[in-house]
Amino acid sequence: MNNFLIHFHSGWRWVFLILLVIALLNNLIKWRQGATNTEADQKWNLYAMSAAHLQLIVGFILYFMSTKVQFSGESMADPILRFFTAEHILTMVVAVTLITIGYSRGKRGASDTARFRLAFWYYLGGLIFILAGIPWPWQEYSAGWF
Repeated sequence: MNNFLIHFHSGWRWVFLILLVIALLNNLIKWRQGATNTEADQKWNLYAMSAAHLQLIVGFILYFMSTKVQFSGESMADPILRFFTAEHILTMVVAVTLITIGYSRGKRGASDTARFRLAFWYYLGGLIFILAGIPWPWQEYSAGWF
């Protein structure tokens, strides 16, 4: 089960990132065009947010199952243990929180332009945190591409 969840979490990040980038670009383009906010626009935002929540749930499950997460005094001295015990989870919780706020505020903006603008900026903030918190293959604490 642990191996499946690790591979799912690593693979799902690509689906999630693609959905997030699509929603982000959709919001940017529609904001700049002054377009009307449609149900399809809201669905892209919803898909990105839902993918973020699924990724976070699987991440929380792995957090309590992983050998890379250890709650001890020595954990903070080891860069790999510190990354997975504190840094990765903190950046991802902040990212998903930003995306969730962006979805909510993007639904309730004062105008269509404001909805697209709010969703864009919150989703962009979420993307920045996500890219900063992913254990990329070239880093010492890499989890691999998949």
